[in-house]
Amino acid sequence: MEVERVQILIVNDHDEARNDIRRILEQEAEFRVVGEAVNGEEALNKAKRLLPDIIVMDDEMPVMDGIAATEKIILNDPHVSVIIISMQSGPEYLKKAMVAGAREYVVEPINGQELVDTIKRVNYAEKIRRDKSMGKRKSVSQDPQIITIFGAKGGVGKTTLSVNLAAHLANKTKGKIALVDLDLQFGDIPIFFNVVPRKSIAELVQERGKLNIQLIENYLLTHISNVKILPAPMKPEYAELVDAENISKILTILKENFDYVIIDTPPYFQDTTLTALEMSQQLLLVMTLDLPAIKNMKLNLDLLHSLNQKNKSKLILNRATEHLGITIKDVETSLDFFIAETIPSDGKLVVTSVNKGIPFVLSDTKAKPSRSIDRIADLVIHDKGYQEDLSQKYRKKSLFGKMFG
Repeated sequence: MEVERVQILIVNDHDEARNDIRRILEQEAEFRVVGEAVNGEEALNKAKRLLPDIIVMDDEMPVMDGIAATEKIILNDPHVSVIIISMQSGPEYLKKAMVAGAREYVVEPINGQELVDTIKRVNYAEKIRRDKSMGKRKSVSQDPQIITIFGAKGGVGKTTLSVNLAAHLANKTKGKIALVDLDLQFGDIPIFFNVVPRKSIAELVQERGKLNIQLIENYLLTHISNVKILPAPMKPEYAELVDAENISKILTILKENFDYVIIDTPPYFQDTTLTALEMSQQLLLVMTLDLPAIKNMKLNLDLLHSLNQKNKSKLILNRATEHLGITIKDVETSLDFFIAETIPSDGKLVVTSVNKGIPFVLSDTKAKPSRSIDRIADLVIHDKGYQEDLSQKYRKKSLFGKMFG
């Protein structure tokens, strides 16, 4: 039986570049180049006719550039995956491509193996998304989960949530929990656990041997809660040593060997963060009740929608209080997105917890924030809290109100 091959459309206005890409891709038995285009307008027409799985798209072309073409192609067919190739490496160009709907962003000069690996990773992620859209989401108890925690801006409490959720899941499920600090420049998860790392993910990715669980275990810190921690680099400049390909390999291995892999992220999009988002089964988005956080979350939800990641997102409101002039209903209306769970404000508990290096779910299990973490853990364990779940709950409440006043 013939294996179904990945259908690829190459879009580039330079003959030599198209030929080079074709040569790279045709060496892979699972790839099939179905066509070529010399500008965005031709790509738009051929995408409709050829129905490729992947489009390898140059960003700078005459008639219609790659970014504009990507946006139009994705609007016509959300299931096609576009990989942008560009000479520009700045974060503003990456964000522009992702907002347009691109799945990945590769900087020239092209490395053949990097391009092949990127196509395979993007195609696999799209298959997972399609399975979810067809209602094939598996139960967490049966399938290991990668849970990424992302903050709309700095200071919203994503690390606090990551640490306490990991510790609580370890106690509640008795499963194997890995906590990855993906805030590569300023990650401080070890401080929250009062442990001192001797080596980090930066040293791990420089290992010459084959990456496997035995090697990764040598870099994991084991906390008394049984959470195993992969620390961020110990100096900001070492963050450059860790790339998206490293993260993809590490997360794949961790998922094969742990029940839950919790990922703490920086408060901005970069290639390593995007890889974590793509590979995650659940996303917990953290925000607070202030206008900058609401504005940033609105932008992030729009971007996640363009990346086809919004459907697996759950919104967590941290430091929830009714005395700030903004209500939960105001936030939900502004974002057009339901809040899955809230964590009440308790500065004394949280600051004391951080200063002592003891997660508050362990030091004070009856505190209101601890009970909130327990409810969030239930959402994770039972794979609930998505917008479809919440909209059904609100519809039932509305019906009950109409019936009984």
